Amino acid sequence: MRRQVWAAMDTEARASLMHRGLDDIFDPALRASIGELIEDVRERGDDAVCDALAKFDGIEVAPDGLRVSDDELDSAEVSEAVDRSIDDAITHLRDFNEAQMQQAQDWQIESEPGLMVGEKITPISSAGLFTPSGKASYPSVAYQLAVPAVVAGVPELALVVPPIPGGTGDVDPAVRVVCRKLGVRDVFRVNGPAGIAALGFGTASIPRVRKVVGPGSPAVTIAQVEMQRHGLSTMMLLGPTESLVIADDSADPALLAADLLIEAEHGTDSSVVLLTPSAALADAVEVEIIHQIDVLPQIRAAAIRSSLGPNGGCVVVADLDVAVEVANEFAAEHLQVVVEDSMMDEVLDGLVNAGEILIGQHTPFSAGNFVIGCPASLPTSGFAHVSSGITADTFLKRTAIARADQRAAARMAPSVIALAEHEGFPAHAAAL
Repeated sequence: MRRQVWAAMDTEARASLMHRGLDDIFDPALRASIGELIEDVRERGDDAVCDALAKFDGIEVAPDGLRVSDDELDSAEVSEAVDRSIDDAITHLRDFNEAQMQQAQDWQIESEPGLMVGEKITPISSAGLFTPSGKASYPSVAYQLAVPAVVAGVPELALVVPPIPGGTGDVDPAVRVVCRKLGVRDVFRVNGPAGIAALGFGTASIPRVRKVVGPGSPAVTIAQVEMQRHGLSTMMLLGPTESLVIADDSADPALLAADLLIEAEHGTDSSVVLLTPSAALADAVEVEIIHQIDVLPQIRAAAIRSSLGPNGGCVVVADLDVAVEVANEFAAEHLQVVVEDSMMDEVLDGLVNAGEILIGQHTPFSAGNFVIGCPASLPTSGFAHVSSGITADTFLKRTAIARADQRAAARMAPSVIALAEHEGFPAHAAAL
């Protein structure tokens, strides 16, 4: 685990710690390639989607095979343990998002005598959900996206997912189970970037939607960014996963090491940071990490060495106040706080930039990723400064409503007329 001391880090070293996950997304050659693919899908529709699936995924599918059939959805099976776990996760996600929906109510006030203003909250008309497939099976992504959309009441949902690598076009049965449980019947096997383009333009097989969400490779993220030029709404950039832990001497080093390894094992592009005022704790955690990665597969151990090495590591800070400042600048996707009870409220009050905040060592990142019910599709690469995770609110829109009577119109008239004349709009003034 790389170790640095915040007070001794120069401006370049601090900037390097904060910079992560965007270089591949904005690679000029990759952007050009994805731009060509998008234009191909716009011009040739299903044929281009099938060609992309053959070229990039090595799977031949005819246009009439892009849609996952009802039989495939209805016959999908997973182990009893996985099936129960999916139900557990869906239940918690429903609880979280239904509670959020209770806060998203129409409202109005009388802002002056005779003038009523307010908002009407409604779901967006359609949404596309992208679930990755290449590295592993990701039913958790499917339900983390679909449950909020279903709870929000989106009337038209389509889910796109690459087929199982090296197969003949089959879609991960666990993802199919999730779709069946949630009533998502428009499911399509596609190459990721081509699928994003198809959702944005619409093809003979794949419906056009107004908004697309979902994490993926840099190519998938570029496709979402580029499709904004064609009127498709997308969410924040979802780059490589990352986590940050603030911990003091009250932390159990073995549990702390285990929590650090959770996001670190995702890939060699992940970033994991430990902020602590205790060099002794850092020493103890390092010993535990060495022990714990010994039992992991080599591919996961290699990812951890990158995530906690050149991509992250331990930063020793002067105190918890500095830890909070650094954490807010980092704006982690996943943030865990492990400090003594007497300091917990003060630390939490100071934290404002994070995709999620998990409190204590009984709330590990993996529980958040799979079951807790808080959003797990979260902003990365510092975008937690300005955006939030995917929840029911992601699929809602707000329409402002106002109603004035004659007395309110008469009261407002001098202000409207003065501003209209100042800005040069005589018809605006004439109406009043």
